[in-house]
Amino acid sequence: MAVMARAATTSDAFNAIAEPQRREILVLLRGGERPVTDLARGLGMTQPQASKHLRVLREVGLVRVREAGKQRLYGLDARGLRPVHEWVGGFERFWSESFDRLDEYVQGLKQEEPYDDR
Repeated sequence: MAVMARAATTSDAFNAIAEPQRREILVLLRGGERPVTDLARGLGMTQPQASKHLRVLREVGLVRVREAGKQRLYGLDARGLRPVHEWVGGFERFWSESFDRLDEYVQGLKQEEPYDDR
């Protein structure tokens, strides 16, 4: 049963980034590669907890790792976010239309009621 739950969590980028601490790891990695100890410290968690989150992010292609001497450096692989970006982009027209309607409404209010600054 636990194996199935884990598989569901790590199946794609959407599930992986549903967890707030994993999103925070991605934010930290936007600034460049970091070792797990830095990430754990930055998130206020233990190294094993951070490693578990990094493993999930690596499995879905959002994080890459490379050896640098004795440590492993984790870096963002934003290509893995493409499906999320494309899905969210499908709502852009809705947002644009909503902002256009709001702007028309505000302009209408300005024309109806002259401003009195007394």
